[in-house]
Amino acid sequence: MFQKVLISDDFGSINQGVVKVLEQAGVASIKQVQYCDDAYLQIKSALKDQEPYDLFITDLNFKRDHRDQKYASGEAVIKQLKMEYPELMIIAYSVEDRLQKVRYLISDLKVNAYACKGRNGLVDLSKAIDAVHRKQLYISTQVEQALYPRNNMEIDDYDMELLKQLALGKSKESISEQFKKDAISPCSLSSIEKKQRNLFIKFRATNAAHLIGIVKDLGLI
Repeated sequence: MFQKVLISDDFGSINQGVVKVLEQAGVASIKQVQYCDDAYLQIKSALKDQEPYDLFITDLNFKRDHRDQKYASGEAVIKQLKMEYPELMIIAYSVEDRLQKVRYLISDLKVNAYACKGRNGLVDLSKAIDAVHRKQLYISTQVEQALYPRNNMEIDDYDMELLKQLALGKSKESISEQFKKDAISPCSLSSIEKKQRNLFIKFRATNAAHLIGIVKDLGLI
Protein backbone atom coordinates (compact mmCIF):
# COMPACT_ATOMS: atom_id res chain seq x y z
CA MET A 1 0.00 0.00 0.00
CA PHE A 2 1.00 3.65 -0.37
CA GLN A 3 3.28 4.87 2.40
CA LYS A 4 3.05 8.65 2.05
CA VAL A 5 -0.13 10.46 1.00
CA LEU A 6 -1.11 14.14 0.75
CA ILE A 7 -4.76 15.27 1.08
CA SER A 8 -6.00 18.66 -0.13
CA ASP A 9 -9.52 19.76 0.86
CA ASP A 10 -10.71 22.98 2.44
CA PHE A 11 -13.18 21.20 4.73
CA GLY A 12 -11.52 19.64 7.75
CA SER A 13 -14.38 17.20 8.29
CA ILE A 14 -13.88 15.82 4.78
CA ASN A 15 -10.15 15.49 5.41
CA GLN A 16 -10.78 13.49 8.58
CA GLY A 17 -12.93 10.99 6.69
CA VAL A 18 -10.23 10.58 4.05
CA VAL A 19 -7.60 10.15 6.77
CA LYS A 20 -9.62 7.33 8.32
CA VAL A 21 -9.87 5.54 4.96
CA LEU A 22 -6.11 5.84 4.48
CA GLU A 23 -5.34 4.65 8.00
CA GLN A 24 -7.57 1.63 7.48
CA ALA A 25 -5.66 0.91 4.28
CA GLY A 26 -2.39 0.91 6.21
CA VAL A 27 -0.90 4.20 4.99
CA ALA A 28 1.92 5.19 7.36
CA SER A 29 2.34 8.92 6.62
CA ILE A 30 -0.61 11.22 5.92
CA LYS A 31 -0.42 14.99 5.48
CA GLN A 32 -3.40 17.36 5.20
CA VAL A 33 -3.57 20.84 3.65
CA GLN A 34 -6.49 23.17 2.93
CA TYR A 35 -5.04 25.22 0.07
CA CYS A 36 -3.93 24.08 -3.38
CA ASP A 37 -0.85 26.29 -3.24
CA ASP A 38 0.21 24.49 -0.05
CA ALA A 39 -0.35 21.15 -1.76
CA TYR A 40 1.86 22.15 -4.67
CA LEU A 41 4.64 23.37 -2.35
CA GLN A 42 4.42 20.24 -0.18
CA ILE A 43 4.79 17.95 -3.19
CA LYS A 44 7.64 20.02 -4.64
CA SER A 45 9.47 20.19 -1.31
CA ALA A 46 9.07 16.45 -0.66
CA LEU A 47 10.58 15.65 -4.05
CA LYS A 48 13.46 18.02 -3.40
CA ASP A 49 14.12 16.25 -0.09
CA GLN A 50 13.96 12.89 -1.90
CA GLU A 51 10.98 11.86 0.22
CA PRO A 52 8.22 12.10 -2.41
CA TYR A 53 4.52 11.52 -1.87
CA ASP A 54 3.17 8.28 -3.32
CA LEU A 55 -0.34 9.67 -3.80
CA PHE A 56 -2.15 13.01 -3.90
CA ILE A 57 -5.90 13.17 -3.16
CA THR A 58 -7.63 16.47 -3.87
CA ASP A 59 -11.04 18.09 -4.09
CA LEU A 60 -11.71 20.22 -7.17
CA ASN A 61 -13.58 23.19 -5.73
CA PHE A 62 -12.13 25.42 -3.02
CA LYS A 63 -13.87 28.44 -1.51
CA ARG A 64 -11.99 31.69 -1.90
CA ASP A 65 -11.02 33.63 1.21
CA HIS A 66 -8.62 36.42 2.21
CA ARG A 67 -5.58 34.50 1.01
CA ASP A 68 -4.46 34.99 -2.59
CA GLN A 69 -3.84 31.71 -4.40
CA LYS A 70 -1.86 30.90 -7.53
CA TYR A 71 -3.78 27.64 -7.82
CA ALA A 72 -7.35 28.39 -6.83
CA SER A 73 -8.82 24.99 -7.66
CA GLY A 74 -7.93 21.34 -7.53
CA GLU A 75 -8.13 21.22 -11.30
CA ALA A 76 -5.50 23.98 -11.59
CA VAL A 77 -3.02 22.30 -9.28
CA ILE A 78 -3.62 18.88 -10.88
CA LYS A 79 -2.82 20.37 -14.29
CA GLN A 80 0.43 21.90 -13.05
CA LEU A 81 1.53 18.83 -11.12
CA LYS A 82 0.86 16.47 -14.01
CA MET A 83 2.89 18.76 -16.28
CA GLU A 84 5.85 18.75 -13.91
CA TYR A 85 5.51 15.30 -12.38
CA PRO A 86 3.51 13.07 -14.76
CA GLU A 87 4.27 9.95 -12.71
CA LEU A 88 2.61 11.35 -9.58
CA MET A 89 -0.51 9.35 -8.69
CA ILE A 90 -3.51 11.64 -8.28
CA ILE A 91 -7.10 10.93 -7.21
CA ALA A 92 -9.75 13.62 -7.73
CA TYR A 93 -12.40 13.38 -4.98
CA SER A 94 -15.28 15.75 -5.66
CA VAL A 95 -19.04 16.33 -5.83
CA GLU A 96 -18.59 17.38 -9.49
CA ASP A 97 -20.52 14.92 -11.66
CA ARG A 98 -20.59 16.56 -15.11
CA LEU A 99 -19.39 13.99 -17.61
CA GLN A 100 -17.46 16.55 -19.64
CA LYS A 101 -15.50 17.65 -16.58
CA VAL A 102 -14.76 14.08 -15.51
CA ARG A 103 -13.70 13.14 -19.06
CA TYR A 104 -11.36 16.14 -19.17
CA LEU A 105 -9.71 15.18 -15.88
CA ILE A 106 -9.27 11.56 -16.92
CA SER A 107 -8.40 11.97 -20.60
CA ASP A 108 -6.60 15.32 -20.69
CA LEU A 109 -5.13 15.83 -17.22
CA LYS A 110 -4.51 12.11 -16.72
CA VAL A 111 -5.75 11.77 -13.15
CA ASN A 112 -5.47 8.17 -11.99
CA ALA A 113 -8.91 7.95 -10.43
CA TYR A 114 -12.11 9.94 -10.01
CA ALA A 115 -14.18 9.29 -6.88
CA CYS A 116 -17.47 11.08 -6.28
CA LYS A 117 -18.22 12.54 -2.87
CA GLY A 118 -21.63 11.64 -1.50
CA ARG A 119 -23.43 9.14 0.67
CA ASN A 120 -21.04 6.35 -0.33
CA GLY A 121 -18.15 8.63 -1.16
CA LEU A 122 -15.64 7.17 1.28
CA VAL A 123 -16.40 3.65 0.06
CA ASP A 124 -15.77 4.84 -3.48
CA LEU A 125 -12.57 6.55 -2.39
CA SER A 126 -11.34 3.37 -0.72
CA LYS A 127 -11.91 1.47 -3.98
CA ALA A 128 -10.11 4.21 -5.90
CA ILE A 129 -7.07 4.05 -3.60
CA ASP A 130 -6.87 0.27 -3.96
CA ALA A 131 -7.24 0.44 -7.76
CA VAL A 132 -4.58 3.13 -8.17
CA HIS A 133 -2.21 1.17 -5.96
CA ARG A 134 -2.69 -1.73 -8.38
CA LYS A 135 -1.94 0.63 -11.29
CA GLN A 136 -5.56 0.54 -12.46
CA LEU A 137 -7.82 3.43 -13.46
CA TYR A 138 -10.86 3.91 -11.22
CA ILE A 139 -13.97 5.99 -11.80
CA SER A 140 -17.17 6.09 -9.73
CA THR A 141 -20.10 4.27 -11.28
CA GLN A 142 -22.30 7.38 -11.41
CA VAL A 143 -19.89 9.08 -13.81
CA GLU A 144 -18.39 6.07 -15.58
CA GLN A 145 -20.16 7.14 -18.78
CA ALA A 146 -17.41 9.74 -19.08
CA LEU A 147 -15.26 6.93 -20.48
CA TYR A 148 -17.85 5.94 -23.06
CA PRO A 149 -18.32 7.54 -26.50
CA ARG A 150 -19.77 11.03 -26.17
CA ASN A 151 -23.37 11.18 -25.05
CA ASN A 152 -25.76 12.68 -27.60
CA MET A 153 -26.80 15.27 -25.02
CA GLU A 154 -23.25 16.54 -24.51
CA ILE A 155 -21.78 19.52 -26.30
CA ASP A 156 -18.38 20.38 -27.75
CA ASP A 157 -16.13 23.26 -26.68
CA TYR A 158 -17.49 25.59 -29.37
CA ASP A 159 -21.10 24.97 -28.30
CA MET A 160 -20.06 25.45 -24.69
CA GLU A 161 -18.61 28.87 -25.44
CA LEU A 162 -21.68 29.84 -27.47
CA LEU A 163 -23.95 28.83 -24.60
CA LYS A 164 -21.87 30.81 -22.12
CA GLN A 165 -22.24 33.91 -24.29
CA LEU A 166 -25.99 33.36 -24.64
CA ALA A 167 -26.25 32.90 -20.87
CA LEU A 168 -24.74 36.38 -20.49
CA GLY A 169 -27.62 37.72 -22.56
CA LYS A 170 -25.51 38.64 -25.56
CA SER A 171 -27.00 38.98 -29.02
CA LYS A 172 -25.83 36.84 -31.94
CA GLU A 173 -24.21 39.95 -33.43
CA SER A 174 -22.16 40.68 -30.30
CA ILE A 175 -21.22 37.00 -29.98
CA SER A 176 -19.94 37.08 -33.55
CA GLU A 177 -17.78 40.09 -32.71
CA GLN A 178 -16.52 38.45 -29.53
CA PHE A 179 -15.62 35.25 -31.37
CA LYS A 180 -13.71 37.26 -33.96
CA LYS A 181 -11.82 39.03 -31.19
CA ASP A 182 -11.01 35.73 -29.44
CA ALA A 183 -10.13 33.94 -32.71
CA ILE A 184 -12.89 31.39 -32.20
CA SER A 185 -14.02 29.81 -35.46
CA PRO A 186 -16.52 29.83 -37.08
CA CYS A 187 -17.36 33.37 -36.06
CA SER A 188 -19.68 34.58 -38.82
CA LEU A 189 -23.21 35.60 -37.88
CA SER A 190 -24.70 32.95 -40.16
CA SER A 191 -22.60 30.21 -38.53
CA ILE A 192 -23.64 31.28 -35.05
CA GLU A 193 -27.31 31.37 -36.09
CA LYS A 194 -27.00 27.86 -37.53
CA LYS A 195 -25.28 26.56 -34.40
CA GLN A 196 -27.95 28.09 -32.22
CA ARG A 197 -30.75 26.54 -34.31
CA ASN A 198 -29.06 23.14 -34.03
CA LEU A 199 -28.87 23.51 -30.26
CA PHE A 200 -32.56 24.44 -30.14
CA ILE A 201 -33.39 21.25 -32.03
CA LYS A 202 -30.99 19.09 -30.03
CA PHE A 203 -32.38 20.18 -26.66
CA ARG A 204 -35.95 20.87 -27.85
CA ALA A 205 -35.74 24.47 -26.72
CA THR A 206 -38.08 27.22 -27.89
CA ASN A 207 -35.77 30.19 -27.30
CA ALA A 208 -32.35 31.11 -25.91
CA ALA A 209 -33.54 31.44 -22.30
CA HIS A 210 -35.25 28.06 -22.50
CA LEU A 211 -32.08 26.52 -23.97
CA ILE A 212 -29.86 27.90 -21.21
CA GLY A 213 -32.27 26.63 -18.56
CA ILE A 214 -32.24 23.12 -20.05
CA VAL A 215 -28.46 22.79 -20.34
CA LYS A 216 -27.99 24.15 -16.80
CA ASP A 217 -30.47 21.60 -15.47
CA LEU A 218 -28.50 18.89 -17.26
CA GLY A 219 -25.29 20.14 -15.66
CA LEU A 220 -23.64 20.79 -19.03
CA ILE A 221 -22.70 24.36 -18.14
